Amino acid sequence: MKGFKFAGISAGIKKNGKKDLGLIWCDTPAVAAALFTRNKVVAAPVILGREKIKKGLCQAILVNSGNANCYTGDQGIEDAVFCSQLTADSLGISRDLVLVSSTGVIGAPLPVEKFSASMPELKNQLDSSHFTDFADAILTTDTCRKIVEKTGTINGKQFTVTGVAKGSGMIRPDMATLLAFILTDADIDAAGLKTHLLAANKKSFSRISVDGDTSTNDSLFILANGTSNVLIEDDASNAVFAQILDQVCVELAKRVVKDGEGATKLIQIQVKGATTPEDAFKVCETIAHSNLVKTAIYGEDPNWGRIMAAAGRSGADVITEKMDLYFDDQALVLNGRWLGYDIEKNVAQIMKNNEIFITLNLNLGQASDFFWFCDFSENYVKINADYRS
Repeated sequence: MKGFKFAGISAGIKKNGKKDLGLIWCDTPAVAAALFTRNKVVAAPVILGREKIKKGLCQAILVNSGNANCYTGDQGIEDAVFCSQLTADSLGISRDLVLVSSTGVIGAPLPVEKFSASMPELKNQLDSSHFTDFADAILTTDTCRKIVEKTGTINGKQFTVTGVAKGSGMIRPDMATLLAFILTDADIDAAGLKTHLLAANKKSFSRISVDGDTSTNDSLFILANGTSNVLIEDDASNAVFAQILDQVCVELAKRVVKDGEGATKLIQIQVKGATTPEDAFKVCETIAHSNLVKTAIYGEDPNWGRIMAAAGRSGADVITEKMDLYFDDQALVLNGRWLGYDIEKNVAQIMKNNEIFITLNLNLGQASDFFWFCDFSENYVKINADYRS
């Protein structure tokens, strides 16, 4: 994408020697917006970012993996400021135009000396073709890069929205994804960009769960440099831009869940017929976070009672005798009654798929909602038991 350059190198922050320091650079200050974790325990870069983003401009984002710079007190803030100043000095821009982001182990001091030693190499690596290097540098327990690019057309001109994310564990909708960076060459003001980001997040990163944990570092950034000369200014152009941004965010969010720690299946739960939108969300969220549901899906066991029990404890209005449950198009429960072992065998076959669609109709109203989540396997426990070793 015109106007953006990237770098990703190994600075020795991770023990395994893999890439762990990345940089996004824009030729000119870009319009910017961001969303951050709702966790009350937050990392230093989040504290810093919440203030800086208020200006609505950004020219560089420095990202490290392997160290969260969280629960590091005043020193953590000083280290985050140091890294933003280091980046600004290297690039010859104001520190106010630099955002920093971190992911990794909580509680360890940030090894700023490694940032200082690596900054010349990082700057020299900046190139428009090094996007995958940046994508690699932000990963932790992820097993793959997560990159999505979409294009749209407004008044005969084309614009692009490109997104990259990392996230595999500590995923739930209190921002949700660990780190995500969206870049566009569309021309849009800061207020409009923030409005679109909030809406896109609600349909994507706030509708996913891996393990029900909220990270201390969750951050979602978007930068718009306007180089396409596609102006987002009226209802028609805003609608097109929103559609493309939604597609990028949804696909990234699904990839995060699909790459959930130890996951083998991607599941969408659709709840229909709730009395209120709040109730629809409660039921979806409770089912998506249920360890019993997730382990049953991993075992390909159509233990439908776990789904109904989760709905019943969600705090939403439900009536046992009214609920219908489907796996794909196969009904398993109708009007609160199980359809029997023969039907259950059909569902067991559906559960062998890598992607499963579950529908729960409460039959009480018109509200609906959805979540994407993954199953739980033994590997989730192994990954997290050994995370710091």
